[in-house]
Amino acid sequence: MQAIIDEIQSGNINVQINAVISDQSHAAGLTRAENVGIETCALSPRDYPDRQGFDHALASCIDRYRPQYIVLAGYMRILGKSFVERFAGKILNIHPSLLPRFRGLDTYARVLAAGDAEHGTSVHFVTAELDGGPLIMQARVKVLDGDDEESLSARVKERERKMYPAVLDMIAANRIKMKDGQAWLDNQPLDHPLEFDPSK
Repeated sequence: MQAIIDEIQSGNINVQINAVISDQSHAAGLTRAENVGIETCALSPRDYPDRQGFDHALASCIDRYRPQYIVLAGYMRILGKSFVERFAGKILNIHPSLLPRFRGLDTYARVLAAGDAEHGTSVHFVTAELDGGPLIMQARVKVLDGDDEESLSARVKERERKMYPAVLDMIAANRIKMKDGQAWLDNQPLDHPLEFDPSK
């Protein structure tokens, strides 16, 4: 989220953040947003009897800000099916792996245990399938000899901080959308995710 704010303030991307919403009232992201005049909202799942009640409250909160897209940036809670369907084609997520490999948690430990030669990160549209929505763009990094979770994570996050804002800028320009269960670029279906070029 901070990377997105920084890119907006630098004039590098033509994106506006209407609000930052968290399920953690003490999330650092809320403070960062408030510091630059972005509205914030915190909703605790503990205040609702079940997932459905929380998801309904979250959707109502989002509706107040009338966003074109919902951008998950460090939001670790799984969204319910009804929520995802309500905002179908409008929710984006970034996941630290080269999807469809290593969905879910602990991707760095899992890629190291598997002995893969590369790891990376993926931006995708969110569907009810965990980390299974249409892929938009991926960034790759080599797994180096001696890598541990911390060193590999640092290189992947460096890519994430550039790639996610770049994708949002393309979406804001109406170049990317979800249609017929697939990601589209410039009115053509994406058969394979775009490859992020870190030199740009």
